[in-house]
Amino acid sequence: MKFFASATHFVSVLVCVLLLCLFSCSRAGSQPQPSPGSTGPVPAEPENPGPDPEMVFNDHLQRILEAAAIPGALARSVMDEAAAGPSFILDLLTAIEGDPYLWILVDKKHALPPGYEPDDLVELTGPSYLVNRKGLLLRSPAAESLEEMAAAARAEGVTLIASSTYRSYTYQEEVYARNVRQSGQETADRESARPGHSQHQLGLVVDFGSIDDSFAVTKAGRWMVDNAGRFGWSISFPQGYEAVTGYRWESWHYRYVGRELNYFIDTYFGGIQQYALQFLHEWTQAEL
Repeated sequence: MKFFASATHFVSVLVCVLLLCLFSCSRAGSQPQPSPGSTGPVPAEPENPGPDPEMVFNDHLQRILEAAAIPGALARSVMDEAAAGPSFILDLLTAIEGDPYLWILVDKKHALPPGYEPDDLVELTGPSYLVNRKGLLLRSPAAESLEEMAAAARAEGVTLIASSTYRSYTYQEEVYARNVRQSGQETADRESARPGHSQHQLGLVVDFGSIDDSFAVTKAGRWMVDNAGRFGWSISFPQGYEAVTGYRWESWHYRYVGRELNYFIDTYFGGIQQYALQFLHEWTQAEL
């Protein structure tokens, strides 16, 4: 946790300094200049103006987008958004403020810290949703959001069913080994994370309903596509992005990222969680 906090603090301070520099430069450029023939003092030219802060920031952002493997059109869109005004930076800082495990990158290349286990797990009991077995656990903020989301769904005649949630490192070892035995290594790696690399270990993930492709066409599956983001839930493995996420489409697998981060994902990265988290990972690791 200390590492994430220090990285976030460093980048936040860096960005704020850059924004202040840009603002100062903008104000300086807008100062009235003496008119022709004026006898007023002429501002002296700075001896060493130094690098253009806007150019420095743009180069920094471009390097991060490249390191995060953001594809060309999407990267250009992010650059345009950043150039349009401070909204992108403010939304970014809001997204990474607070709990870093909401945006930590956990995938085939990036594992959780050894021995990680959430310290605020609670058992799911409803009442607005159903559980397919006792003992399902989620981190407290995700559980609270799940209840709020499920209540909204129920008000529209949709019942959400939580089928799989937190998995410890040891339990994920069992899940992965079982999938390898049943389906073979190649198929298992498309559908199951190796221990330490599973989002489920975060305690922020729910697999809903049937945990198969049929979930996508159910009332619950369609409702989640249209509404989950309002409550801070993001689909982790969308259809058509296996080459990006490393996993085949899982219409039932949603990660709680919070409303602010979900807004950032949807607004700047086309709703693709993996792209946004890769970007944030590189952003918080980068040095200017």
